[in-house]
Amino acid sequence: MKEKRIKKSGGKRVRWADKRQVAEEGLERFEDYLQEYSRNRNHPFKILCSFYKGHQWQMVQACLFLVVQRSPVWVIPIATANIINAATYVPENSMEIILINLMAALLFILQNVGTNYLAAQKYAGVNRSIEGSLRNAMVRRLQQLSIMFHKEVQSGRLQSKIMRDVENVTELLNQIFRVLFFFVLDVSVVVVMTLRKSPVVFLFFLVVVPFVVIAMRGFKKPIAETNRKFRSEMEHTQGAVAEMLEMIPVARAHGLQEVEINKMNTRLSRIVSSGYNLDVIIALFGAVNWVTFQSFQIICLAFTAVLACKGKISVGEVVLYQTYFGSLVSQISTLINVYPQITRGLESVKSIGDIMGETKVEENYSIVPLGDLKGKVEFVNVDFKYPDSDKWILNDVSLKVEAGESIAFVGESGAGKSTILNLLIGFVPPANGKILIDGINMINLDLNEYRHQIAVVPQNTILFSGTIIDNITYGLEGVSRQEVEEVIREVGLWELIEKLPQGLDTQLGEHGDKLSGGQRQRISIARALIRKPKIIVFDEATSALDSASEKKVQEATSNMMKNCTTFLVAHRLSTIRNADRIVAMKEGRIVEVGTYEELMEKKGYFYELKSLQS
Repeated sequence: MKEKRIKKSGGKRVRWADKRQVAEEGLERFEDYLQEYSRNRNHPFKILCSFYKGHQWQMVQACLFLVVQRSPVWVIPIATANIINAATYVPENSMEIILINLMAALLFILQNVGTNYLAAQKYAGVNRSIEGSLRNAMVRRLQQLSIMFHKEVQSGRLQSKIMRDVENVTELLNQIFRVLFFFVLDVSVVVVMTLRKSPVVFLFFLVVVPFVVIAMRGFKKPIAETNRKFRSEMEHTQGAVAEMLEMIPVARAHGLQEVEINKMNTRLSRIVSSGYNLDVIIALFGAVNWVTFQSFQIICLAFTAVLACKGKISVGEVVLYQTYFGSLVSQISTLINVYPQITRGLESVKSIGDIMGETKVEENYSIVPLGDLKGKVEFVNVDFKYPDSDKWILNDVSLKVEAGESIAFVGESGAGKSTILNLLIGFVPPANGKILIDGINMINLDLNEYRHQIAVVPQNTILFSGTIIDNITYGLEGVSRQEVEEVIREVGLWELIEKLPQGLDTQLGEHGDKLSGGQRQRISIARALIRKPKIIVFDEATSALDSASEKKVQEATSNMMKNCTTFLVAHRLSTIRNADRIVAMKEGRIVEVGTYEELMEKKGYFYELKSLQS
């Protein structure tokens, strides 16, 4: 790939070298996240700190700008005290003192705009970069996790983790950076200035700290537990909402709208209850803090006023200490009030760990290079069962398939037909035995290299909301429009395409809902055919087609059978008549193998299945 090559994308000109660099940086950040979650899964603060890796210099710059931006909070009380003292005691140079302090205060105030902008610019760049890289890392991890993981976890919950939890983490980083940073700055300045001027006042300030700690510890556990329950309810409900939306046509067809509404109302009421409890405890938390700190602030005013009456401090210093105490109280109050947000963010850090720390990763050892796939497949004494089950799905399955041969699997539901296809695709590994691809044990192959040379047509058509041509050429580059049109004719969709005002460039709705089930399935088949695979897998690929469309697709698949190894699963046994061999399965075992004519003459298990459909 040449670095000077330029590609148009989204209206912008993007250098391929830049895209490659971004991809490499994304992979590096992903590996960093995996390591941090592996080492510090129970220490979310350590994980948070690791997010700033590579951004240290930008953070130093942002902190410097924030210090300057924050400086008026410390300087103005000093200038105010000096001006009040000058007005109260009226020294000879009182006008000069007032003018100097006025100019100094204005200077510090005016610089706030520029430094605040620069600090925000630096930190926003870091924060948004972390947000993007964290979501990218989660997407990469989801692509690595096994198909079994995705079957067990609701997609709505995963969406919530990618969007809502990352947003919570981003907000947590923002709170830590601004609130904690300002807290440390203000407390440091107040402590130094107060201790230097009046140790008595400093000791008074120190009394507040135990009450702050008590308030935080008293509410820490109930807030954490309530927030955890609320987040869990939100995740489960988001998953249920996604399922409800998918089930709307089924519910409507059976008149079950009220059933779905009642089911969702039950879940939504749980969210209302959890959210109510969370809101109440947060409100009580804030009210107790406000009352506590306002009480101490008025006590501080009275205390410093008494010191001024006794001549221990000046009148201006009363205002100085009152302002500093207000600043201190404000920072502590803010820190406590954002504690629920910090708790929510830490919960989200752990929630993201459910994905980043998940161990059900698809193994890809990449020991032996495959090269150009020829299509020879052999199952050798293959057994399979799911990890949490004692039931064997496949038992001692052995089958040798030559390159270019077409094999059809038949049998009752649960016989193991789809499991064989999942093993062939590499979605799951065999529990015992081995699968040889061109004589190479499949466990030693680079699965991505292998899958680039095969094609799969699933039973449930999966389309995205792009154009028809985008759906067909998904993931491919350099495919000509003429090639797409040829495939469209092969699967019997050309008449439909000609009737559409935008032809191949017609936008499909979500899941391709603008098309009929048969049309969607034929686009899925076209997506497989255009890849010119060496192995093609059809899992009930013609189940949604009418007789006329099925015949056209059968003609297309028959042509494909001449050029590649074909595996088919079909319940309608008439659709597999042209297969080179038919494999009849029962309870996870191969019971018969032969051509259509051979098995019909044998009058065994396949004959019984065919008779039931006659």
